[in-house]
Amino acid sequence: MTFSISLRYRHWRYVWIPIAAAGMWFSTLLAMLIVWLASGRPRYVSMEGSIAYISDIGASNVKPLFVTGCAITGLGFFLSLVVERYLRHSGRLMPNMRTRERVFSSFAILGSFIGGLGLLFLSIFDTKRYTQAHRICLLVFVVGVALSAIFTVIEYRWISKDFAEHRQVKTAYCAKAAIASILIILAIGFAVALFSAPNAGAILEWTIAFGFTFYLLTFYYDLRLSKNVEKGTLTSQRLGQSNGSSLANPNMTQVV
Repeated sequence: MTFSISLRYRHWRYVWIPIAAAGMWFSTLLAMLIVWLASGRPRYVSMEGSIAYISDIGASNVKPLFVTGCAITGLGFFLSLVVERYLRHSGRLMPNMRTRERVFSSFAILGSFIGGLGLLFLSIFDTKRYTQAHRICLLVFVVGVALSAIFTVIEYRWISKDFAEHRQVKTAYCAKAAIASILIILAIGFAVALFSAPNAGAILEWTIAFGFTFYLLTFYYDLRLSKNVEKGTLTSQRLGQSNGSSLANPNMTQVV
């Protein structure tokens, strides 16, 4: 009995990685916004419009908070994809049935690593003191996360087609595709507004940043599906031998 309870908690603890990353990111943004508003909306040296960008506030006296938040968020994002890859490979999530899906999963992890580094370094090289370096790191972050999201969505699309009878997989695919598409479209608008309409660019940046929280939380939904599923239960070999029949743990569809 004790072993069973221990095993259940061991399976459940992975979900805290994306939750911690999302919580840290949202809290950091909210704290920075509150500081700016509570300070009377000061106009920082790096500002071009009347609305502060995240980077403008991050270059002020809250820089330690900004760097810490970016570091934890970037690491959590990367680890969420690594753990998802491990659980899928070990047979506790629906497996990749083809090599192409594993390749795209690896590309998604690489994109998250690059994006995470970009996020960390853009907070270190702040826009006030290192304007050019900051913008390069911002570009690295956006491109890294965008590529990671695109590769992840494509991988999930193929998995959802292979296991069409499992609603959870399709739900994960649809959620990721919808959120990623919206954020990428907003990011394109942000790139245009950044140089032509500073205030609109600032609003888009804050919207994209808070929206990224929801993308991180989609990995909570993915990882929670491994709860109570033993290692090796969902492997491509076993599912292939069963001609597509479900071998998932009966409790898996009832996870709350």
